[in-house]
Amino acid sequence: MIKKFNRIEGRCIEKIYGQDRFGYSQSDFEDLYDLIKWAEQGGYQGSELRFYDFHTGEVYKPFDKKRNVVYGAPVYVEKFLYFLQGDYDKKKVTLYRYIPEKVLEKVTELNMEEVNLYNLAIIGNPLYIISQDNEDGFRCYYPEKISFPLQERESVVLIEDEKVYLEEWVEEGWDEEKDCATDAYQYYNKIIIKNFEGNTISEEIGCLNKSANGDWWVS
Repeated sequence: MIKKFNRIEGRCIEKIYGQDRFGYSQSDFEDLYDLIKWAEQGGYQGSELRFYDFHTGEVYKPFDKKRNVVYGAPVYVEKFLYFLQGDYDKKKVTLYRYIPEKVLEKVTELNMEEVNLYNLAIIGNPLYIISQDNEDGFRCYYPEKISFPLQERESVVLIEDEKVYLEEWVEEGWDEEKDCATDAYQYYNKIIIKNFEGNTISEEIGCLNKSANGDWWVS
């Protein structure tokens, strides 16, 4: 059976892990970091974030399109949808909690000059606002401030039970001179667990995968 939402715009709907009622779409592929580039070019037209209710067919838009405003990908945590809104004119990044037609409220607001917009995202359970790159390292801005350096192949995947879970990709058996894989070639991930001070608690071979219901699996 093919069903139609009450608003058709030809947009691809993305999953929001942890629940199966709502999906989302964004009007373009710009992210918060792109606001800096657009500001140098005279400003950004603005983006829209829409939510799709697979139970009712309704489409919801928490905010109208506004110049120099962009949205991050939403997450589902503790029975609420959360998303980030970056407003370059106000120089603010705002975290919103949302349930269509029921709740739209500001959770916290960050000064744009005090955050790294590159890879700025919401992760974890409970919820954390973080950024990460090789130069600036890992930084958490909410609900508390945490920071420590990252190695070149490391990335933060999850924060849970006051532990930071990182993945490091490992490549073995590569012939640098011939620039090709040897018969002994292997590519795999390692899971590294650190505390909030950046000290390593443990590390093991494995890859973290999030299932549709929000559980994490190690493969």
